[in-house]
Amino acid sequence: MLAQQQQQLSALIQAAVQSLVPDATPTIALERPNIAAHGDVATNVAMQLARPAKRNPRELAQGIVDFILADQEAKTLIASAEIAGPGFINFRLTNAAHQAVLKQVFSQGQRFGDQDLTGEKLMVEFVSANPTGPLHVGHARQAALGDALCRLFDSQGFNVSREFYYNDAGNQIDNLAISVQARAKGIEPDSADFPADGYKGDYIMEIAKSFIAQNTVSAADGEPVTATGNIENLEDIRRFAVTYLRNEQDLDLKAFNLVFDNYYLESSLYSDGRVDQVVTALTDQGHTYESEGALWLRTTELNTGDDKDRVMRKREGGYTYFVPDVAYHVSKWERGFKHAINIQGTDHHGTIARVRAGLQGLNIGIPADFPAYVLHSMVKVVRGGEEVKISKRAGSYVTLRDLVEWVGLDAVRFFLVQRRADSEFVFDIDLALSKSEENPVYYIQYAHARAHSVLRQAGVDATSLTSADFSLLTAPSELKMLQRLAEYPAMLSQAAKDLAPHQVAFWLRDCAADFHTWYNSERVLVDDEALKAARAALAAATAQVIANGLNKLGVSAPEKM
Repeated sequence: MLAQQQQQLSALIQAAVQSLVPDATPTIALERPNIAAHGDVATNVAMQLARPAKRNPRELAQGIVDFILADQEAKTLIASAEIAGPGFINFRLTNAAHQAVLKQVFSQGQRFGDQDLTGEKLMVEFVSANPTGPLHVGHARQAALGDALCRLFDSQGFNVSREFYYNDAGNQIDNLAISVQARAKGIEPDSADFPADGYKGDYIMEIAKSFIAQNTVSAADGEPVTATGNIENLEDIRRFAVTYLRNEQDLDLKAFNLVFDNYYLESSLYSDGRVDQVVTALTDQGHTYESEGALWLRTTELNTGDDKDRVMRKREGGYTYFVPDVAYHVSKWERGFKHAINIQGTDHHGTIARVRAGLQGLNIGIPADFPAYVLHSMVKVVRGGEEVKISKRAGSYVTLRDLVEWVGLDAVRFFLVQRRADSEFVFDIDLALSKSEENPVYYIQYAHARAHSVLRQAGVDATSLTSADFSLLTAPSELKMLQRLAEYPAMLSQAAKDLAPHQVAFWLRDCAADFHTWYNSERVLVDDEALKAARAALAAATAQVIANGLNKLGVSAPEKM
């Protein structure tokens, strides 16, 4: 049901309510019945009003129906209405109401389903990997989820910024440097002299060789770094190795067709004094205390759901990992992002309360639910029924580029967003490569390509499509197809609100199924030129909306397969 139709029906219901129960102020919710045979749209408004109005809900519902059906303007929208159960009202729309979606699709094209700009700024931070190795499948899931969310919110009128936060400080970076140094000195990963917590993938040897050769490397947003070749200078190795791997990750992201608007270095939070400023501010606000040689944050008093206070500065010195995170989110807020979403693994669940506690303790106007979080579970990769764990180059995990090389970008992007982010997911390589309806990417793209095949065979031009007689589209499969297309804008809006791009994937699969059913039940290439044009128009509109939906997931829409 289109937005203007929802508004019209809501206004009709509101007028009926005011006539029957003048003082009532109900919330008018319109929903699609779970069973298609029950109608196109339903409301429980009569059940809401029954108790305060002291009326039988079915009698009240009948009064609302009688009022609406007596309205002459309603006849263009409502074909019939009936009372169900304890007082639900089920409405059936007219054929003309269903057919109205085609005019909107043709007039708005690629913008169908999108909203006007609101001017609101939103930052989505995702991937944000330590520059200690190639991006793995967990990062790939973040990349797919994050970019899809950015595309969704862009469609809803937000000014969206993609940000990559580099964790370029801490023990992991130290381990990277000593690992590269060991390989540069000829120490093998299986040697007793190799660092206990060192990285053992072949890429470490690649970095070591490049460092010795005094090569120059650069990352997307940084200055080039030339290796000194001095294997005794650990700081030189660290700087070169981090830049080398940032460049490698840039190549991973390029393979994913993903571009970030900004890169933010964790190290800059220390060099700019932001971490110290946050600690001082929290101390001045009375939210910290010293105990057992450590500095603690009173997270339990800051109403963020943490079960115990947390250490900020360790006994041996140095800040715990959530402290720079607090400073980083202050930076987001100060840059004007009043909305922020973080995509992280489920192992970061404990971070949420601590970061929010720190932000609340600063008392600078940041809302209690800032930032929002989407936590994702890890991905298991399976091929031939067996789990794939090893990538020779990475050492112990499948990389993002491995996936893209094996099955293609479209399959990777779609597969990684087709389930709820927090659900465990098995990435089946064989399924992703199959050309069958069990493969959702193939099934949806095939529907799009089939629609374009219909248009080529029909031999109709764009002008004849927009001027076709849509009133001829009355077959049950056609009305179902029209209803599906009309759902698309509201579905996009809800997917963004729920931070749930998998809802787009579900809708696309359902839309493709409806299209294939229609294609198999109704002939397009009929002798009746008017009917042929109308059905070709339905195929063209379906192709357009499927392409729009695939675009929200970063997936292509081929016209031939």
